[in-house]
Amino acid sequence: MHGLSRRFADRWRCKGGYRELLIIAIPLIASTSTWSIEHFIDRMFLTWYSPESIAASMPAGMLSFMISCLFIGTASYVGTFVAQYFGSGQYERCGPALWQGIYIAVIGGLIQILLIPFARQIFDLVGHAPEIRNAESTYFAILSLGAPFVIVSSALSGFLSGLGHTWPVLWVNIAATAINLLLDWLFIFGNQGFPEMGIAGAGLATVAGFAVSTVIYFLLIFRPHYASRYLTLKGWRFEWPLFKKLIRFGFPSGVQFFIEIAGYTIFILLIGRLGTISLAATNIAFNINTLAFMPMIGFGIATSVLVGQRLGENRTDLAEHSTYSAFHLTFSYMAFVAALFFFQPDFFIAPFSYNADPVTFGQIRTLSVILLKFVAVYSLFDTMGIIFASAIKGAGDTRFVMMMMLVFSFVLLIIPSYLAISVFSAGIYIAWTFATAYVSLLGLAFYFRFIGGKWKMMRVIENSPPEIPPILSKSAATGNE
Repeated sequence: MHGLSRRFADRWRCKGGYRELLIIAIPLIASTSTWSIEHFIDRMFLTWYSPESIAASMPAGMLSFMISCLFIGTASYVGTFVAQYFGSGQYERCGPALWQGIYIAVIGGLIQILLIPFARQIFDLVGHAPEIRNAESTYFAILSLGAPFVIVSSALSGFLSGLGHTWPVLWVNIAATAINLLLDWLFIFGNQGFPEMGIAGAGLATVAGFAVSTVIYFLLIFRPHYASRYLTLKGWRFEWPLFKKLIRFGFPSGVQFFIEIAGYTIFILLIGRLGTISLAATNIAFNINTLAFMPMIGFGIATSVLVGQRLGENRTDLAEHSTYSAFHLTFSYMAFVAALFFFQPDFFIAPFSYNADPVTFGQIRTLSVILLKFVAVYSLFDTMGIIFASAIKGAGDTRFVMMMMLVFSFVLLIIPSYLAISVFSAGIYIAWTFATAYVSLLGLAFYFRFIGGKWKMMRVIENSPPEIPPILSKSAATGNE
């Protein structure tokens, strides 16, 4: 025990250790946790409102997010460029990199808005019950209208995270979440004199939250400190070489993000063919999974930032050390949560039962308890996928991540689930077995790619000028501005 404590203490203090990681990761973990809380309460409110609302919210919400992800993943890859520019001392290139991401975000948002007229046709093809289709179409259209805010804010937060300034990201997310949840309560149920809008109100509240976060981010990033050092104002010009480079490395990241969400979206749409009970239970299980999963995303972002900054300094040893520190902490956290999923599922399911129909929800609860056991198993492998994929993406190895996600999504998740449900009329447990295998094997694939070491030779930026030393500033080390 004494030896274990000493190793922990040594790992805590060293460069690339737990302390350095947590300084950047804690605000990001808190930020992603606010997203989890927001989605959890949003879905909980919709469960209270009607079974049709909660059944419709997940497919429509994931489809909208899936389309946005193609551009979110590309625009937010600004963070990797900023991290490597920062690590190499090329501070004046950070602002121009951000603006190329903003241009991508605006283009992506406009494209998604053009899909709104096709919402009804999209969900008619899915084959859900008519009342669910109506709710899905409404929710999708409203969320798509707010897509520009979602994508632009991801580029802006990526810029701050790439610098290691993660505390402002936390405060912005807290403000946006508070506004979203307040408007949820007012709009969904028609409280305080507002009209009762149900799932449409939930969509409007979500869009309002992202709009507020976008405005706050712009106010922060255009302050004199950022404008003078990182050229966040003067660097607004379109730069084709930098834009093209962001597309080259960021677009595979966007495609990977798109494929990942698409796989789960198609999976949920297929589950919907098994009936409202199966769809609602799957939605609840995924929603609970998200509540525990999102803090790991915070660790993943921090891992990408540290890997990018260390590669900018040409310190591959510290990049590798930081990655394993992130994996140690993340796996320990998820092992604890997985045990709760397996042995205390009602702790997570109980909030959904409040104000829900007891007869209908009794069936949903029974199924949700079993599905959480699947979640408990694959969550342990998911930690590998998140941390090691984030590490190699922080170096620029985005094409491998994209290809693995593409192949595994089709071979292990989409095609087997379709055959099981639509061709062989298998039950929900067979489909969830495929989902578990998909997540588990994907995590192993990213781990083996990381230990292969090819990422150590990769960079997304040009070489730094020789007269500028690659230093890590005090502000990045403390996480402050």
